[in-house]
Amino acid sequence: MKLRLAMIGGGQGAFIGAVHRHAAALDGLYDLVAGAFSSNPDTSRASGQLLGLQPERVYDSYEELIQREKELPAEQRVQVVSIVTPNHLHFAPARLALENGFHVILDKPMTFSLAEAKELQAVVEASSASFCLTHTYTGYPMVKEARQLVAAGELGTIRKVYVEYPQGWLSTFEEGSANKQAAWRTDPARSGVAGAMGDIGTHAFNLLEYVTGLSVTQLCADINTVVPGRQLDDDGAVLLRLSGGASGMLVATQVAAGEENNLRLRVYGEKGGLEWQQADANTLLVKWLDRPTEIRRTGTGYVGSYARHNARTPAGHPEGYLEAFANLYRNFALSLQADLAGTPASPEALDYPGIEEGVRGMAFIENVIASGRSEQKWTEFTI
Repeated sequence: MKLRLAMIGGGQGAFIGAVHRHAAALDGLYDLVAGAFSSNPDTSRASGQLLGLQPERVYDSYEELIQREKELPAEQRVQVVSIVTPNHLHFAPARLALENGFHVILDKPMTFSLAEAKELQAVVEASSASFCLTHTYTGYPMVKEARQLVAAGELGTIRKVYVEYPQGWLSTFEEGSANKQAAWRTDPARSGVAGAMGDIGTHAFNLLEYVTGLSVTQLCADINTVVPGRQLDDDGAVLLRLSGGASGMLVATQVAAGEENNLRLRVYGEKGGLEWQQADANTLLVKWLDRPTEIRRTGTGYVGSYARHNARTPAGHPEGYLEAFANLYRNFALSLQADLAGTPASPEALDYPGIEEGVRGMAFIENVIASGRSEQKWTEFTI
């Protein structure tokens, strides 16, 4: 049975809202039945009409959505609320939805501040509802394969990790034009204390911790604002110390002219290493100390259970960003459906980012900005 879905934000002209709707629709596990798509009621209603929703289930505000849906019979009201607003509008609707028993899917970074993140964690823990955070890149099959390979100890003790996320789209003062995405992502009143480190640095950080299973314990950051007039960081590099004795480096920049979106991860252990990059997302390189490099591919019979669970097509049929995003929606739905049926969900279905990843992501933002401003060489990673 499909889960009834509502969306907050993501109306006409919003990039990420359409991505979430594609992701929710890909496996046929959700039915979008309601929404408050904009803070502008006219835009919300127009968006709902374009999406073919019943007019009475398109609301003028998220407060109205939660209240009116809660009043509907259980067999009609929405079960899951997807929140795809800018950062400063994440916390309040997520809290209200969870407090009223609605499951929540929330775009990252989780909140506007670490204080909000910790408060939301308390709400999740007190609620009967479940929570999913859309750190997209953990949804790729070969990222799952990398994580399973490391967890099985095939690389031995992890020693070194490199993660980089270069973009070039903010190489000029885009926020001075009519670029809506640039305007809010570079505005401290809407984005928070970080620019590039909040927008894409959190993805790099989450990917590193997800694949390695290690936690950042200390960091030393160099944070830059390159483009004149910009209010937030657009470039940075961070030295990392990890649990278990490993060290690493994270680079996130949005002023690498000519770069698109090539998130790249390299992990090295005592026996070998691995490399994955989004530009060739169906490939995982596994490099051995004493034998030739392996090329592992999505959709093949030799990959592990997590990669198989998150792949949809035979080998050689490319799966990309939308499919990775959809894997988060799919796994969340499978876990909810198992709970409704009173049956245990598989470990593969339970593998999606949640509240802990959200809190650590917000702690990364605030710790990395504090380190960048500090004269101290190393900063403790604190929550």
